[in-house]
Amino acid sequence: NILKSDILNELFITESELKLTLSETKVPEFVIDKESHENFVNSIYACPHGVYEMSRTMPGMVETSTNLASVRFNKDKIQITTNQRSSVESAKSDIANTVKTVFLLAGANVTHSNEYPGWTPKTESNILDISKNSYLKLFNIEPIVRSIHAGLECGLFLEKYSHLDMISFGPTLKGVHSPEEKLSISTTQKFWDLLIDILLNINIKN
Repeated sequence: NILKSDILNELFITESELKLTLSETKVPEFVIDKESHENFVNSIYACPHGVYEMSRTMPGMVETSTNLASVRFNKDKIQITTNQRSSVESAKSDIANTVKTVFLLAGANVTHSNEYPGWTPKTESNILDISKNSYLKLFNIEPIVRSIHAGLECGLFLEKYSHLDMISFGPTLKGVHSPEEKLSISTTQKFWDLLIDILLNINIKN
């Protein structure tokens, strides 16, 4: 009951509708040994999680973050998965090494996989200027240009073709990567019109 009270007290503003129910359950005779238990709990406590650094070039944008994603008991092993993300490649490596060090100190084996390269936004960009002009001409409104804290294929392209000048844009999507994912048809038409105009103006520019 003390734990329940503490949790509700910490989250009463951000999670005002939160309800917790405690119930008794059977406890197994053995799960893990004492040393493994201490290493596991300490490493989870020490592992950074959430926003690590904000962008210096785009106010309000998260630049680097780390996510303590999952913990699985797999037979005689505990598998902990974390994800690191950054628009700056060196910053991504740095936070990945920080997380790695936490688990190495706990005696864990650490491997890196499925790396996704960062993509640093360019505020001085020819294709960005063309796109902004096309948007203003077509829709009579100044576009909002911003970066999002998400993985994009642009980072993969840039890794192999570092000379590319790129932007990313598209129609409005909601509930992405879920069964509730939806695509706005009206903004798809806007996206298509904008794409065509950008391509026409790239030809004129070049």
